[in-house]
Amino acid sequence: MSDTPNPPNPQQAPPPGQKRIAIDIPKEITAVYANLAFISHTPGEMVLDFAQMLPRMPRGRVLSRVIMSPMHAKMLQNALAQNIANYERQFGEIRLPTNLADQFFRFPQQGGDKDDESD
Repeated sequence: MSDTPNPPNPQQAPPPGQKRIAIDIPKEITAVYANLAFISHTPGEMVLDFAQMLPRMPRGRVLSRVIMSPMHAKMLQNALAQNIANYERQFGEIRLPTNLADQFFRFPQQGGDKDDESD
């Protein structure tokens, strides 16, 4: 699994033991932005619900659901780890706040009408 599909390069043979595959991306596909994910599972499948939670909004919305086998979920985990490592080598460490929920999903104080642009 890779973060971006690459068109086959006729000049480059696939590594030994791997077959070259081609992936088509439909022109009408819609990309969605998600900043929240819910993950659940059964013995035979992993369910990933990708959602968007907007600042100062009391409710989020699930925008996409992906269902895969546990084996494919583990392959996705490995691919994400490899791509995050590659990203950090190129752009530097991705720093996480100590408390993600407070950092990203806090709501304005009751009774205050002043917006704090530093949030």
